[in-house]
Amino acid sequence: MKIKFSRRRFLTTSAGALGAIAMPYLSRAADRPAVTHGVQSGDVTIDGGVVWARADRPAQMLVDVATTESFKDARALPPIAALPESDFTAKMLIENLPGGQDIFYRIRFRDLSHTAVEGEPVIGRFRTAPADRRDVSFVWGGDVAGQGWGINPEDGGMFTFSAMRKHRPDFFLHSGDTIYADGPIASEVKLADGKIWKNVTIPEKAKVAETLDEYRAAHKYNLTDDNLRAFNAEVPIFVQWDDHEVTNNWSLSKELPATYKERDIALLAARGARAFHEMYPMRESISEPGRVYRQISYGPHLDVFMLDERSYRGPNGPNLETAYGPASYFLGPDQIAWLKRGLLNSRATWKVIASDMPLSLVVSDTPKGGSEAFAQGDGPVRGRELEIADLLRFIKMAPISNTVWLTADVHYAAAHYYDPNKAQFQDFEPFWEFVSGPLHAGTFGPNALDNTFGPEVRFIKAPGKDNQNLPPSAGMQFFGHVKINGASGQMTVTLRDRADVALWSITLDPKTA
Repeated sequence: MKIKFSRRRFLTTSAGALGAIAMPYLSRAADRPAVTHGVQSGDVTIDGGVVWARADRPAQMLVDVATTESFKDARALPPIAALPESDFTAKMLIENLPGGQDIFYRIRFRDLSHTAVEGEPVIGRFRTAPADRRDVSFVWGGDVAGQGWGINPEDGGMFTFSAMRKHRPDFFLHSGDTIYADGPIASEVKLADGKIWKNVTIPEKAKVAETLDEYRAAHKYNLTDDNLRAFNAEVPIFVQWDDHEVTNNWSLSKELPATYKERDIALLAARGARAFHEMYPMRESISEPGRVYRQISYGPHLDVFMLDERSYRGPNGPNLETAYGPASYFLGPDQIAWLKRGLLNSRATWKVIASDMPLSLVVSDTPKGGSEAFAQGDGPVRGRELEIADLLRFIKMAPISNTVWLTADVHYAAAHYYDPNKAQFQDFEPFWEFVSGPLHAGTFGPNALDNTFGPEVRFIKAPGKDNQNLPPSAGMQFFGHVKINGASGQMTVTLRDRADVALWSITLDPKTA
């Protein structure tokens, strides 16, 4: 639902209009509809963003929005329904807000059956993108509640989110694996040193997700963490998905393990996709409902291109094709064409390509002996690499400057510099790719590096082959932090751990046309 109002009307709404809003019905708390999993905002641009919440019953979501924390200038927006069909979630796109402005919103629910009964409000905030060249800051990462490492209050919960929140970023780029629908969470896990990791548990996470409600529950489980809810209330999310929102390494050729009673991977993917879209404050596509890839412009210095490397891929296989066709699709022709158009038309200083999988790290679909990502090993361009070669050649020929790739997925931190002089395929300009994560999952790596596009490892922090699946308590949880200087346009990228220690940093100078 889109709500539009002019800046003048937004800024001059009288306190008297607010006084006309009915006061909540005073009753026992249990009789009033509640916000169950905090509030979120997302896909914020220069003049608006999406807000989200979930109720505990059929209700109307009531939103007040203001430019001051006191809500002195607040405006009440028309209600929208939160119904069982969407698991009582509701989201609203608020437009025509002032640019470069802190926006405060409060959400409460009104009972559909008893419209005089309203619940307590929950307050959130976001900052609209700047119209001028001010500083911009954001964080990124992926991989949450994987490998059985759930919410452990004795370890502080998911406190990588607390470390990211301290930076007061303009937004959070979530690189996927937002949940592990295929990963049950037990009440206890025995650690290598004999200690016990103790998880908060819910019944639905005792098995792999197969029903729509089980997929929904996996998202809701994460939202019971205090660190994550506090983060969501202050930092807008730009979210994409990867495989674990459905099941590990899924493609249409996926052979499901015996733990699944439901054997139809397409049906599981549809349920996983519906839960994903219900649980995040994403802008929705009219032309293709459920589309994940999109461009988010965040002021003169930054355009973010959110990719979907899951929905349009061909089956996971050997990945050795020498000609482009359905077997070698990864982004797919339509998404590649969209990305080229967006990059070509972008006037932003920096074009961040948010890729849910790294370009040159080999990720194997081990049960089938096939390839899960772009890369399959050293040598000339083959299989899914054909898309990347075509895209990199296009970026060079256009020419398009200042592209940076951000990713996660492999559960360690790294910085890769791509040098055509060291590549098998050389028809491209040098660029950087930065890897972060996990935010709260097992730590792995390092992965083998494919030399097709000439990547150099400039930094790496990984546990090593003999020390895999480290728990969050081992400290090797990582996120990335990006700062763009408003005056100079320089981009500083810093890789950090969950204790907020800066592990490695680089400042990139923008090229001018």
